Amino acid sequence: MTGRRASWQARLPEGIRPYFEAAPLAALALGISSGFAFAMIGATLATRLAQHGVTKSAVTAFALTFLAYNFKFLWAPIVDNLRLPWIGRFGQRRSWLWLVGVLVMAAVAFLGIADPGAALYTVAIAAVAVGVAGATFDIVIDAYRIELLEPRQLGVGSGMSQYGWRIGAAAAGALALVLATRLGWAAAYFACAAFALPAMAVGVVMGEPKRHLEPAKPHGVAEAVVAYFSPLTEFLRREGALVVLAFVLIHKIGDTLANLTLRLLFQELGFTNDEVAFFDVGVGFAALIIGVFVGGILYGRLGMKRSVLISLVLMAVSNFSFAALAAAGHTNVGMAAAVAFENFASGIGGVTVVAYLSALCNLRFTASQYALLSALASIAGRFITGTTVGALIDAIGFVNFYVLTTVVALPGVILFWFMIRSGLADMSIGSAGTVGEAR
Repeated sequence: MTGRRASWQARLPEGIRPYFEAAPLAALALGISSGFAFAMIGATLATRLAQHGVTKSAVTAFALTFLAYNFKFLWAPIVDNLRLPWIGRFGQRRSWLWLVGVLVMAAVAFLGIADPGAALYTVAIAAVAVGVAGATFDIVIDAYRIELLEPRQLGVGSGMSQYGWRIGAAAAGALALVLATRLGWAAAYFACAAFALPAMAVGVVMGEPKRHLEPAKPHGVAEAVVAYFSPLTEFLRREGALVVLAFVLIHKIGDTLANLTLRLLFQELGFTNDEVAFFDVGVGFAALIIGVFVGGILYGRLGMKRSVLISLVLMAVSNFSFAALAAAGHTNVGMAAAVAFENFASGIGGVTVVAYLSALCNLRFTASQYALLSALASIAGRFITGTTVGALIDAIGFVNFYVLTTVVALPGVILFWFMIRSGLADMSIGSAGTVGEAR
């Protein structure tokens, strides 16, 4: 069987062959489960609240539920170090993957039965529960993915993970919209809870990652405290660590501000649930596939640094396409073009930027360090969205708002250019980007 599979892969074109290796395909499934929980408290919940007549300010305030994703690094060391009873014998990564997967499904079901019209406070509690469970699921999924992939597979694996993330987010979001129209929101959320299953299945099929390094078991409170802070202190000892962390913090602000408010724009322009579902899943996903494929080519031919810089420029410019859509009004052609460009740019960035963040990790602290880096990557944008964006859109309008998000993205582009020129982009790489073999 293994020989036939290898022979089949050998017949594929060289450019796409790496995407069909076992580890990148597993990263695809992991990404599907990672993306769906985010969608349940993101665009899907925003649409549901808007349809119940909740004000723009209240809707955007729900973006604060995403703060669980930003502060997940606080409990990520627990995922790295705490061995679970009973199921822990199956491995540190797999046992956590299965436990948290079940918790995510339960939290999504809870959000489904919460009624915004009757008790908005209950909806907020349910959304926070999904946020915490989803963020913890992300911690485990990201660590599993990075440790499963070989260093040479980080670019392709990151791309496949982004394929999966977009499939999970878009498919779950579209399924929720379609089912909500026909069966109600509770049924929609119950059905979408099943999107946690692909990641759980990967743990069964692929086993414990070969690159996973078991941490030393601390003895006593003092060693436990040292172990908790070790992922951060190890990173800060690297040359230029503060500059790298500054880049991670600011590079995605404009993109986050734009993406967390898109459903408000679509609602304002009068697009129906079916139209949003069609363009997000159909046009958007097709553009994403092309973007990820182009990102893989850029990463392979230009290397990590130049491909990351190009993707940052494209992602900044993609925000401007939504300013053009807001100015044009309700036009299917305009929506298709804006969604396609944004997904194309995000596809390229999903390969290059995610591969860079993954490569920054030390394999002794994969869960903790990637949780910190991914949290920093969006915390500023999410905080601004949850506190000021609703009022800002009311004050300046959607056109000016999306122009502003384009301008806000430029400092990240400039800082990474400086990191390339100074050599910090190379010096910051951790053992996940240079050491070890995976399955």
